[in-house]
Amino acid sequence: MTDLNKIRNFSIVAHIDHGKSTLADRLIQETGTVAGRDMKEQLLDSMDIERERGITIKANTVRIDYQADDGEKYVLNLIDTPGHVDFAYEVSRSMRAVEGSLLVVDSTQGVEAQTLANVYHAIDADHEIVPVLNKIDLPASDCDRVAEQIEDVIGIDATDAIQVSAKTGQGIHETLEAIVTHLPAPTGTLDAPLKAMLVDSWYDSYLGVIVLVRIMDGVLKKGDRIRMMQNGSIHHVDRIGVFRPQMEMITELGPGEIGFLTASIKQVRDTRVGDTITHEKKPCETPLEGFKPSQPVVFCGLFPVDSAEFEDLRDAIEKLALNDASFSHEMETSAALGFGFRCGFLGLLHLEVIRDRIEREYNIELITTAPSVIYHIYMRDGSMIELHNPADMPDLTHVDHLEEPRIKATILVPDEYLGDVLKLCQDRRGIQEDLTYAGSRAMVVYDLPLNEVVFDFYDRLKSVTKGYASFDYQMIGYRQDYLVKMSILVNDEPVDALSTMVHRDRAEMRGRAMVEKLKDLIPRHMFKIPIQAAIGGKVIARETLSAMRKDVTAKCYGGDMTRKKKLLEKQKAGKKKMRQFGKVDIPQEAFISALKLDN
Repeated sequence: MTDLNKIRNFSIVAHIDHGKSTLADRLIQETGTVAGRDMKEQLLDSMDIERERGITIKANTVRIDYQADDGEKYVLNLIDTPGHVDFAYEVSRSMRAVEGSLLVVDSTQGVEAQTLANVYHAIDADHEIVPVLNKIDLPASDCDRVAEQIEDVIGIDATDAIQVSAKTGQGIHETLEAIVTHLPAPTGTLDAPLKAMLVDSWYDSYLGVIVLVRIMDGVLKKGDRIRMMQNGSIHHVDRIGVFRPQMEMITELGPGEIGFLTASIKQVRDTRVGDTITHEKKPCETPLEGFKPSQPVVFCGLFPVDSAEFEDLRDAIEKLALNDASFSHEMETSAALGFGFRCGFLGLLHLEVIRDRIEREYNIELITTAPSVIYHIYMRDGSMIELHNPADMPDLTHVDHLEEPRIKATILVPDEYLGDVLKLCQDRRGIQEDLTYAGSRAMVVYDLPLNEVVFDFYDRLKSVTKGYASFDYQMIGYRQDYLVKMSILVNDEPVDALSTMVHRDRAEMRGRAMVEKLKDLIPRHMFKIPIQAAIGGKVIARETLSAMRKDVTAKCYGGDMTRKKKLLEKQKAGKKKMRQFGKVDIPQEAFISALKLDN
């Protein structure tokens, strides 16, 4: 067991691509935690999709032994956190398990939106923060300007900020010394009853559920019987270990240490993140304050392209849900798409990552319906229902009003693109709250409706600012607005997979774009097909797909005109009958393209 004063627990926080995972690689390499032959880029990012996209999705931990310049030996527990706003939940969770943070800022780019968001998570958790300026090997690096920016925008003293190049390894030794000298040691009592925080849990096909814990008080030993305080379940500890990034088994964990345990737990659902773990016989008195469970923000339907693969999809989704507590799912059926699942995500990147993992790891082709958010519908009788799927919208005669989720968006953008950004936010029904300057960059704060952001706001923002803007958001609650459900009717039949919630002022424009697109996507049939966008019983846009027709008068030559008329009338009656009983086949590609309308 390690002496408390010789332990340092810290996380690395930064905006996307400012070099968190690379810095973690260098710290691991400098201390000789991993042998040179096993070293690889992004060592802590274990998923293929993380390595491929160059992003961190799951927060990962590693235990490093370090001999400081004063000759003392220290144990450093490092948690590498994601930078994307969709995984802010992982960040806030990791912060509670450690006492300090390295704030990494790219010395060429400066402070970005997510830098702010992640630092606020650290400040909320009462962390000691050490600023690190990365990428000083690049010619565009300007450490003085960025240090000044950190002081102006975040309000942290950056005069002693460590200058590092995580790529070349310059400044890594200074970083390790700063961790040991500037960050506080953890507190905890050895003799007190066991009190441990459950930081994360995931499923391993050999060991069952692996539980990552941070010991606050007491000692956890192999063979102990432990109790989860939230659900009261009791387990027998089989193994205890630490990550160096490979698992290394040990016999006990003491106060301030971070490690993992396995206890033959079958389901990740039995291990609630943020729970308190204690001994069965000698429990601690009060549990730790847990984390708020993550709330899904964006919902969409996942359907297999081949309906025979539904069971495989169910299997894949259940396995993914084991490792990702923030992903929720329930079964649903659609007239057009068959059986599938309605899934909840923390954001669009989270949705993309889950979809990619299903397609890649389980080899199932998917159709994703239009993403939607949760609306609150207040009925005339005073009750309130949550609407996840526009197709389930109740009859308007019983509805009093609707409320939609709003977010507070912080956008950092170079001066010359400010006008375009303001116009984009106004177009999305945004309300401007603040506009300040940090050097030559503007920081705009907007109150925006989430359903306008969900579609393609991020892509549009990147394109109007040539990729220079950075964007971060947080939920601020619900507000009433004039929203309506827009249905798409093909041959007078509503297609539930294409119905969306839109603001009344936008409905005509959105409806017209949708029907024009569908007219090009649906193949022609033997009868004419009306394609309509409607709100309730009122059609707001229409296109007609003309019929393919056979030349029935080809064999008439000479004679009276009435012979031709008779044949044409007969054909017309046949087409009318066909339209009545005919079924329109909408190909899968049409759904996918129609839903990408805003792109």
